[in-house]
Amino acid sequence: MRRIAAKKRPRNTRQSRVRQQASYAQGVEQGYQDGRQAGFTSYNEKFQGTSIIIPSYNQLQYLKMCIESIMDHTDLAYEIIVIDNASTDGTGSYLAQLDGQVRYRILSENFGFAGAVNRGMMMAKGTMMLILNNDTLVTDNWLDNMMACLNSNPQIGMVGPVTNYIGGEQLIEVPYTNVADMPDFARLNNVPDSRRWQQVDRLTGFCLLLRRELWEKIGYFDEGFEIGNFEDDDYNIRVKLLGYSLVIARDSFIHHFGSVSIKALGAQLEEVNNRNLQHYMNKWGNPHELVSVMKHRFTEQPALKAEIAVLGEAAYYPDSIAVTSIKGSVYWIEGGVRRPVEGEFAGEASHIGQIDIRRWAIGPPISSEEVHARRQQMLAMEGSELHGKIVSGLDGFHYYMQQGLKRKMITEAAYEGWALTARPSVQLTMEQLQAIPEGLPIIPAVKLRQQL
Repeated sequence: MRRIAAKKRPRNTRQSRVRQQASYAQGVEQGYQDGRQAGFTSYNEKFQGTSIIIPSYNQLQYLKMCIESIMDHTDLAYEIIVIDNASTDGTGSYLAQLDGQVRYRILSENFGFAGAVNRGMMMAKGTMMLILNNDTLVTDNWLDNMMACLNSNPQIGMVGPVTNYIGGEQLIEVPYTNVADMPDFARLNNVPDSRRWQQVDRLTGFCLLLRRELWEKIGYFDEGFEIGNFEDDDYNIRVKLLGYSLVIARDSFIHHFGSVSIKALGAQLEEVNNRNLQHYMNKWGNPHELVSVMKHRFTEQPALKAEIAVLGEAAYYPDSIAVTSIKGSVYWIEGGVRRPVEGEFAGEASHIGQIDIRRWAIGPPISSEEVHARRQQMLAMEGSELHGKIVSGLDGFHYYMQQGLKRKMITEAAYEGWALTARPSVQLTMEQLQAIPEGLPIIPAVKLRQQL
């Protein structure tokens, strides 16, 4: 009778499995620690791509569709950053479930459109920034065509697409009535065509593309525009004051459901709109005249653009003043240099953003006593030295004297916002005022509640 050999069982099967599991767990932990360390070391590094910043407030169903459309129709390198204004509709839980596909921040209260955008800009790591409403659907070639437009000329500051629902020149007629039919139309519209790029005076904030380097020159959105509306008009003006143009890429179409968050305010919308309009008028007065004057000066004085390029928007700020950052550090600004103030500072200091402060080159520290002495010298009425003083004429405007130039403060908001009301005002005749060479006008700083 033939004996059948028993099948040999592997020895120590359980021990082998335990070792494999331990080795796997060790590998996972090491991979996590390596990734974590890589994240720390590369935190300040930027990537060649676009940071898509989406403000959000209680419109979860739209936000989901927006994010999905980006993932489906964007081939260029990008990151998505969602800043949520304390929504109560489950937005936070949804973002947490995306498992790292989206970077996000849930704010403790509603900081409005401008506040959310600013926090997204703080977090952004791309060399390009794109602000996008959460009630939009992007389409084939949307970002490629906008990017091609922006990169076609370094003097283009911001680019926007066309859409089905908006005010102004970006509105176009569309053949579809059902959003399911929209992608076919968008595909036909979004055939790359530089002949369809159009320079305009205004872009709306539902979708704005700009370079990081321009943001570093301009800074944050003005959070004085509460909840929403007019903050994009404000930013348009500031872009143009630096000599840049605004362009519509008509070969880029995205669908816009239509201001769903702002319309959800209901009866409160009119109040918000009126308050923001008042802030806009108080800040700018006649912004179109200002932009026109500066456009003419850029043509007459080509070197002026180079001067502004060094300091960015800070070129429109006064000199010989004290400023303080969100962290509470005080600097004395003089001659295009910021000097840290040492010692307890008791004087007036204007609060500005950290990105604005960094535009001035850092200089040696200065004592608070020396700053006080310099301020007192500018407050003194005696003497013929006008530097740092206020002059006014019969035209009703205040002018700030700086290095022999008169700098027009465009509104009372600029005069008061830079804490200049305590400085003596010297009344001049119109002939005397006109005899003084003119420097850059002075505009108000933006209002911020910067924090992360």
